[in-house]
Amino acid sequence: MGEPNETPAPELVKPKIKHDWYQTDALVVVTILLKNAQSDKVKVVYGDRSLSVSSPIPNSESEYSLEIELAHEIVPSMCTHIVSPSKIEVKLRKKEGLRWNLLEGEGREEKIKAIPQAVIDASGPQQPPKLFKKDWDQIEKAIKKEEEEEKPQGDAALNALFQKIYGEGSDEVRRAMNKSFVESGGTVLSTNWNQVGKEKVEVKPPDGLEFKKWDE
Repeated sequence: MGEPNETPAPELVKPKIKHDWYQTDALVVVTILLKNAQSDKVKVVYGDRSLSVSSPIPNSESEYSLEIELAHEIVPSMCTHIVSPSKIEVKLRKKEGLRWNLLEGEGREEKIKAIPQAVIDASGPQQPPKLFKKDWDQIEKAIKKEEEEEKPQGDAALNALFQKIYGEGSDEVRRAMNKSFVESGGTVLSTNWNQVGKEKVEVKPPDGLEFKKWDE
């Protein structure tokens, strides 16, 4: 006869207990979703950079254990925990007012370090915005000065051109220039005698201007 079949004992399934965390300026709060934990049997141990939480799991022969190597230092003497019917809440007091990117740091510092003053000095002095405004004022003044200087040069060049035309032109060109300039009150200067010689040249002031004789 063969040996009787033996039914293996069922394995105890350990409940999965979740935990989460959030932070304020001064605290890191770890929440463990363990329901109906007995406060007198919950053990919490604080280290400078470690947290240990253990507790029997109700209605189970298993025990909950959480071991964390914290990302930054805490103040153990100022840490507390509260056991409620729905959770265990652990409040860790930050040693420094840093914002934690991670709860667990595996012993590594994750501080945001300031830029060394030597690096700032090496980059040279920073000029305030008002200095740039002064530079633009100087540029604007220089442009206006150039425009003022260019105007008489332009008039002189135009007068030189008219003098050249008058000096090298024929008698008809000269007569046309003289007649058109005088009759128009200096508003028209023509070199076409065939047109100017037929009739009086009318005054043609620039747009927006009105021509008046000196004796008015």
